[in-house]
Amino acid sequence: MAEKTFKYVILGGGVAAEREKERSFVVVYWDKEIEKAEKQKYEGYAAREFAKQGVKPGELAIISKELVAPYERPALSKAYLFPESPARLPGFHVCVGSGGERLLPEWYAEKGIALILGTEIVKADLASKTLISAAGESFKYHVLIIATGSSVIKLTDFGVQGADSKNICYLREVDDADKLVEIIKQKKNGKVVIVGGGYIGLELSAVMKLNNLDVCMVYPEPWCMPRLFTAGIAAFYEGYYANKGIKIIKGTVAVGFTSDANGEVKEVKLKDGRVLEADIVVVGVGGRPLTGLFKGQVEEEKGGIKTDSSFKSSVHDVYAVGDVATFPMKIYNEMRRVEHVDHARKSAEHAVKAIFASEGGKSFEEYDYLPFFYSRSFNLSWQFYGDNVGETVLFGDNSPTSENPKFGTYWIKEGKIVGAFLESGTPEENKAIAKVARVQPPAESLDQLAKEGLTFACKI
Repeated sequence: MAEKTFKYVILGGGVAAEREKERSFVVVYWDKEIEKAEKQKYEGYAAREFAKQGVKPGELAIISKELVAPYERPALSKAYLFPESPARLPGFHVCVGSGGERLLPEWYAEKGIALILGTEIVKADLASKTLISAAGESFKYHVLIIATGSSVIKLTDFGVQGADSKNICYLREVDDADKLVEIIKQKKNGKVVIVGGGYIGLELSAVMKLNNLDVCMVYPEPWCMPRLFTAGIAAFYEGYYANKGIKIIKGTVAVGFTSDANGEVKEVKLKDGRVLEADIVVVGVGGRPLTGLFKGQVEEEKGGIKTDSSFKSSVHDVYAVGDVATFPMKIYNEMRRVEHVDHARKSAEHAVKAIFASEGGKSFEEYDYLPFFYSRSFNLSWQFYGDNVGETVLFGDNSPTSENPKFGTYWIKEGKIVGAFLESGTPEENKAIAKVARVQPPAESLDQLAKEGLTFACKI
């Protein structure tokens, strides 16, 4: 097949890829969770900024394994599965996640951007600046940004008995969501077992309950979302979900599945000996950064591709952003890898600016990222900023039975507040906790901090 050459190529169809489009270059990106932004503007996604910079027709290509133009993935675990007024494409193509223009396929054509869909890259030769597709196509580039994101961990990877049964689902792409929609229709009022208690587990448990399904969550940890939540925070959400009729089984894992004569899952076997009936199983047990194409070709650290503050890797003209990048986190003076859409968007944008600054012979500021995570389910909405290390102070009303619960937590390390969490905050209050996490004010008395609660953040 003929070789195609582009000055810049974006490999992947995620939000980071959209940012990368802002400037002409190659971006490989399948971000794990592209969350909808809280009305924040980041100078637009890559494609939009790319067009503003006057990229010439034919200079930029976007290569994606999926068959549809880039979209906001968070919709898949939320609005896409709503029983009423569900989200559907083209309604959530990027850049609607940040309140911007929807970039439909026609937009790329108008801008002279090659949108190459349904194309899986199976080999990347960084030395020759060449990408090879499963169909044998060859793509040459000048600058590559690796933004491959993460792939979901599947139970079949571990040889779990019966894990290949029908109606055992994962959620990553729009095809996965379509499959779930159809199964939900077929299994009305059925039983759903959610394997995992993280982002996907909590969001899908909520949306499955909205579909009037019998929901049971199973996870091995002592409480939900253990990578972020404290026991006090988790107690609220577990109680709230239980009050919604969602059963929660903690401290055990799924070790096998049985299926009926049609091959459809019917039971989930737990390690503690219990057996759960199930018409649908949805697994959300994490992901792995997609770095396999580049193994042995770039320096790695902490499970990702090591970069500098401009997201430049150890290979000239090769950058890495989003889930796959291990970068210098300035605020904490250490190398970290972050899996979240907020960082995916911002790191991609930063890399694009750094590339153009470099091409223009100009210096560029360091990436100064403040970790940010958030989620929405039922009528709940929480935000977290900073670092969740050190002692904690819980404040506010965290009773699961409250009509209007509102509570938060501060993390204190070496006498300073380094992290802040808030449930049901207003935009102004969320900005206040973000400022606290950034400024890191001293916490002289934990008891006084607990009494002041949100008031402390609002006066900083």
